[in-house]
Amino acid sequence: MNDLDLFDEAPAEERPRRGRAAATADKQRRRKVLLLGGIAAVIVLGIGVWYGVTSLFGLTSYEDFEGAGDSDVVVKVEPGTISQTGQSLVEAGVVGSVRAYTAAAQENDSAGSVQPGYYVLKTKMSGANAVAGLVRKNARVGEMEIKGGNQLDDVTVASGKVNQGIITMIAKASCAELNGKSTCLTAEQVRTAMEKADLAEIGAPEWVITEASKVTEPRRRFEGLLMPGKYDVKPGDTPENVLRALLTTGSARLQAAGLPKAAEKTGFSPYQLLVMASLVEKESATQDFGKIAQVTRNRLAIGMKLQYDSTVNYPLDRPNIRTNSADRDKAGAYNTYAVQGLPPTPIGSPGAGAISAAVTPEPSDYLYFVRCDKNGKSCFAKDLDDHNANVREAQAKGAY
Repeated sequence: MNDLDLFDEAPAEERPRRGRAAATADKQRRRKVLLLGGIAAVIVLGIGVWYGVTSLFGLTSYEDFEGAGDSDVVVKVEPGTISQTGQSLVEAGVVGSVRAYTAAAQENDSAGSVQPGYYVLKTKMSGANAVAGLVRKNARVGEMEIKGGNQLDDVTVASGKVNQGIITMIAKASCAELNGKSTCLTAEQVRTAMEKADLAEIGAPEWVITEASKVTEPRRRFEGLLMPGKYDVKPGDTPENVLRALLTTGSARLQAAGLPKAAEKTGFSPYQLLVMASLVEKESATQDFGKIAQVTRNRLAIGMKLQYDSTVNYPLDRPNIRTNSADRDKAGAYNTYAVQGLPPTPIGSPGAGAISAAVTPEPSDYLYFVRCDKNGKSCFAKDLDDHNANVREAQAKGAY
């Protein structure tokens, strides 16, 4: 027996099995190594990402100014998240970091109620003081609200009370106190800017420019371009920039209300529909918008003068009340008792309902109407005799 005989040699049929088992074991070991390596890589990557994010946004430590701040500054809060508000404050130099604001906001339940708009804060405020400055009572500045039928100029009612027009609203909204100085524009500054502004340069819609440019009184070109709603005026800005910002918002609202596209199949230009809508807004209560719009169209179609008191009163800066013969005898482009067709501009700010009625009126053969109820409801007629009967009834009720 030689030395080799000391070792038992496996039978030939068993040797392949052992080879396969060894290979399988090797594969399993490699899988484990790869799995452990992958887990380790994910952990390392996660640590890196966490470190990067916390370093970028200051989640572990962040810069925060101390105290109530230095000098006054106007900040615009855009629609968005608390973090986006924090970014706006960082860009304005109000807070030291986004995290300084968001961390303080998380501690103040009122922070989520901050509305988009302009606010007066100070540079280099602590996050807590910035939050407190935004949520304090009357913190927001530069806000104004236009209602349906409001016109550019102030209007004097029968009692002698003066209702503020849009020009006065803009001037008042421009007011804030910055470092001891007032930012208020005067109504005259706003009016002058309207008169001198180039409509295209200042952002008026293209479909307005051609027809509004023909208007004899330049400031009236802006009439009707600001739909009802809330607007933001930046205190401290120039009159021209204020008007540009207002027109940007107003143009978007007009487009949302359907102009100019809705005019395509009406036979009227978008600007004519805007003028018509302003008459509807002034002449009737909401429930009669569609009927008044159709009366307007019916009269225009047969060449009949509109004879609307609201247009006579518009340049007189009076509300929509009855006119007398002396008023109606006065010459002027807005006197629809004397002049054929629509007035040259809108006579106030029409809302979406009035614009919709001008685009799609309520079909009828009516040519006349009169306010016949104290709630504003109108009575309609197809001929003058029936109209006169409605007038007598309205006068008996004290509605006209």
